[in-house]
Amino acid sequence: MTPNAPARLLALASDGDRRSVPVREYPVADASPSPALDRIAALAARIFGAPMAGVTLGDDPDHARLIASHGLADTAEAFRLPGLPVLGGPRPEAFMVTDALTDPRTADHPLVRGGLGVRFYAAAPIVTAGGQRLGTVSVLDTRPRHPGGDRLDALRDLAALAMEELELRLSAVRTVAAERARRADAERLARTLQRTLLPPTLPSVPGLRSAAAYHTASPDEVGGDFYDLFPLENGRWGLFIGDVCGKGADAAALTSLTRYTLRAAAIYDPDPCAVLANLDAVLKGEQQDGGPRHCTALFGVLEPAAGDAFTVTLAGGGHPSALAVRADGTVEPISTIGGQLIGLLPEPRFVRTTTRLAPGESLLLYTDGLVEARTPDGDMLGQERLARHLAAAGASSADRLLHTVSGLLGSLGPGVGDDTALLALSVPVPPASSLQENR
Repeated sequence: MTPNAPARLLALASDGDRRSVPVREYPVADASPSPALDRIAALAARIFGAPMAGVTLGDDPDHARLIASHGLADTAEAFRLPGLPVLGGPRPEAFMVTDALTDPRTADHPLVRGGLGVRFYAAAPIVTAGGQRLGTVSVLDTRPRHPGGDRLDALRDLAALAMEELELRLSAVRTVAAERARRADAERLARTLQRTLLPPTLPSVPGLRSAAAYHTASPDEVGGDFYDLFPLENGRWGLFIGDVCGKGADAAALTSLTRYTLRAAAIYDPDPCAVLANLDAVLKGEQQDGGPRHCTALFGVLEPAAGDAFTVTLAGGGHPSALAVRADGTVEPISTIGGQLIGLLPEPRFVRTTTRLAPGESLLLYTDGLVEARTPDGDMLGQERLARHLAAAGASSADRLLHTVSGLLGSLGPGVGDDTALLALSVPVPPASSLQENR
């Protein structure tokens, strides 16, 4: 007996029953085997006392895939063979051939006359509520059988159970697909909303290079990290970076308010501590519903200085200190430690500091998602490890800084649990000809 022949027989159907069937709507045909359908096949064989049974799905009556079986070797291959005429007729019906060798409808079939020698075949169609046949539950034997009609009724019941199982699996697949689509829509919305909260590009500052990046920890949530770089009067430039409390729509609204307030306050009075104090007053005024409205932030003013350098004045409110990469490769924290959360305390303290960026030096501002990321050993990255990493990389330009930090975040993988905003500034070294002209 050919091992694969029984599965081939299960694929047989009427050449006359050519109605299209919605099998492709049931991806279970390509899924892992179903224990429930295997049990249905085993029960069908037991009811008939036959050695073989199976459940098939097919795109058309001459194509089928065995998706569950009992006593059959081949459970994967799709077959195409001439159909038996006994399935003809306008409606799918259960049928039984008690002796295929003597039945004139099947006697000349190659699976009857051939080496397999099929003598008994019973099948009940798996039919949708709309009357479309998806496949069959079939029973086979190599000797004639004459079971009572109640056996065929039981086979119909098993086919109905198979239909219920297929519907359940289809429902599960559709539910998963709908959830994936919902998540995809949420991710697209989050990305779009996130982009509206960040400047599309950074302006060009004469004598300075700038770069920024935003790394999301969760693609379907809007984070509260933000940054900006913008012109002020008298050749000065304002910059800020920060992180509002919360996630989602509320965080987006608070981020928008914070960015607008910082820029407006800087026009009114660009002193960094005054800017943060104005933001603090605005956020407290937004707490009418009793909900918290607070954030951390660094605000700074850039001003051109002698020797192609820049003076940077920073004020911090509960935010990680910036890091300066000096010309000799050392990394120095520009400390604003002691600055307190904005919008939460009755009279918060903001810490101000000033540094100079000379040619060949750079400055990195970042949100706490970076330093609070977990390393493979389970410890937080922290500012000291970050500084050592930057020093080892020799990150002397804004672009190089971002490339180095982005690589670091990528290497930490699941250890990065929060969004991270990055803003990098660097003062390029003038060309040699310019240095000679300035002497």
